[in-house]
Amino acid sequence: MQAFDFNYGPRLHLGAGGCGRLADLTPEGAVLLVTDAGVRRLRLCDQAIRALEGAGRSVVIFDAVEADPSAATVLAAVEAGRSAGVGSVVGLGGGSPMDVAKLVAYLIGSGDALETIYGVDQARGRRLPLVLIPTTAGTGSEATAVAIVTVGGAEKKGVVSAALYADWAILDAELTVGLPPHITAATGVDAMVHAIEAFTSVRLKNPMSDMMARQALDLLSRNLLTAVRDGQDRDARGAMLLGAHLAGVAFANAPVAGVHALAYPLGGHFHVPHGLSNALMLPHVLGHNMAAALDHYAELAGIVSPALAGRSREARGQGLIEALTTMCAECGLADRLSMVGVTEADLDLLAAEAMKQQRLLVNNPVPIDQDQARALYAAAL
Repeated sequence: MQAFDFNYGPRLHLGAGGCGRLADLTPEGAVLLVTDAGVRRLRLCDQAIRALEGAGRSVVIFDAVEADPSAATVLAAVEAGRSAGVGSVVGLGGGSPMDVAKLVAYLIGSGDALETIYGVDQARGRRLPLVLIPTTAGTGSEATAVAIVTVGGAEKKGVVSAALYADWAILDAELTVGLPPHITAATGVDAMVHAIEAFTSVRLKNPMSDMMARQALDLLSRNLLTAVRDGQDRDARGAMLLGAHLAGVAFANAPVAGVHALAYPLGGHFHVPHGLSNALMLPHVLGHNMAAALDHYAELAGIVSPALAGRSREARGQGLIEALTTMCAECGLADRLSMVGVTEADLDLLAAEAMKQQRLLVNNPVPIDQDQARALYAAAL
């Protein structure tokens, strides 16, 4: 067997009301709580704040994180934490607040400058203690050592380093109850893409990630439509959270690829939610990869659609794409780029921007050059 490294990521607590454990999972002293205005308005932070303040902790709240957070937002959160002399950081929300929390914990703890740590393994210092709490079942950010920020108005840059792994992740289904269907759908598909791309990654693919990806895809595909249709179904919500987390562990060790590379420019330039961007590009990139990834797609097909089991390898591979496309449609997600404001005049820009995601494109089963990226965007238009 080929040698590989594997990191399980943070310690995990799954259970309703898990936020009540925060005081036990963070050291004494002031705590910086990183979130966004929507999460704050929905009062999803309340239990976490009560748990910390009830233990005598001072809680500094930074709730100015936006979708596709900018480097300026990260630096503002760092300043808020430093000014208050915080000793730990909690990220509570979707992928954006959790990504910002990772970077803030690292930058305050290490003293490094943000611009010096972009890329892979450039962050080598020590961070502050960090707990991450997702309020959507999708990004898996609580499980990964990756943080993505927007620089220059539209370009996405990543920081990838083991220093960003949290100490603890708390999966509390109560925080996702009542999440709107369109957010449940988009984030759920995002998690499914994480599992699929980890399973088919040509770089760092390994048996442990494969096992996590298969289990994640099973949990997600069996519970996504239920969670979308019934926001109060706690069993489905809990299964989605665990599936998203396992997919996060999988792609933290076997990185995502072409779907994500082509999705990022849609978020940066058109502010399309990340999960929806992935859903829009998913069938087209999977089709592009079919010749090289057929065996893997055939293996996953029966997980997503048990009716495909027993069919030919080619039928299962094509059936996977069709099953995923149908699932996205049943969730009510847009299925054409034109529905999110993209026109043919934008395709050259999108293709050029996708080429900046070489960190992800190197993992794709089939190479994607700029002309091929443009063709994939055109097919999705």
